[in-house]
Amino acid sequence: MTLRFSVLASGSTGNAFYIESSKTRLLIDAGLSGKQIDRLFHEADLDPNKLDGILVTHEHNDHIKGLGIVARKYNLPIYANEKTWNAMEHQLGKLTTDQKFHFAANSVKTFADMDVESFSVSHDAADPMFFTFRHNDKKVALVTDLGYVSERIKDTIKGADAYVFESNHDVSMLQMGSYPWSVKQRILGDSGHVSNEDCGLALCDVIDHNTKRVYLAHLSKDNNMKDLARMSVDQVLRERGIEMNLFDTDPNFPTPVYEVI
Repeated sequence: MTLRFSVLASGSTGNAFYIESSKTRLLIDAGLSGKQIDRLFHEADLDPNKLDGILVTHEHNDHIKGLGIVARKYNLPIYANEKTWNAMEHQLGKLTTDQKFHFAANSVKTFADMDVESFSVSHDAADPMFFTFRHNDKKVALVTDLGYVSERIKDTIKGADAYVFESNHDVSMLQMGSYPWSVKQRILGDSGHVSNEDCGLALCDVIDHNTKRVYLAHLSKDNNMKDLARMSVDQVLRERGIEMNLFDTDPNFPTPVYEVI
């Protein structure tokens, strides 16, 4: 086995990501109820009893809603950076000391046979970070909840075999929609979310011959549509001579488990 993963849920209402190697099984974020997360594991034909731990990207509710419940039910360690712990711990309920671990931003932690690199992103949370996962010569990058894609992030995620990449909103839909102007400014700003077009532009800089597929993630339920996101990103890529397999994600249903080969 190399790396296998499923985007269990992705969207503005809830997020969870699963990845495994031969000896390691990790859940990243638990932004749905414990019951919903159990359902997603079942639908993906995965066993949460075999998890080795939970990594946390940031403290927003759509990423930690079920975190405490899942950690207690399966007696799992939680890994997050110090500022994220400070921001979220009061929301998680009772946890034992041996369930609380620190994973600093911009560092690498090895879980048995999987190397996980964390990297800081620009988003309006305490200290948000996302991850790349490596096993042997394979690499998967999880990149959502970022206002913009910096050159440092591009260097970190470049050349992955698969990407789960934010394609949050269509700018025109957002601008014409019913959100208050302050919310629109937040989403469009450098600590908000990445648009379809900016997703495509960033992918042009990081995709290489290793890249097999891209999952478009964290779509806004009000300011985007799956078909629109896919067409918009595909157009940007094709204009620059790149053909890529683009896949949808969903806030309610998991993607089929994909093995990176």
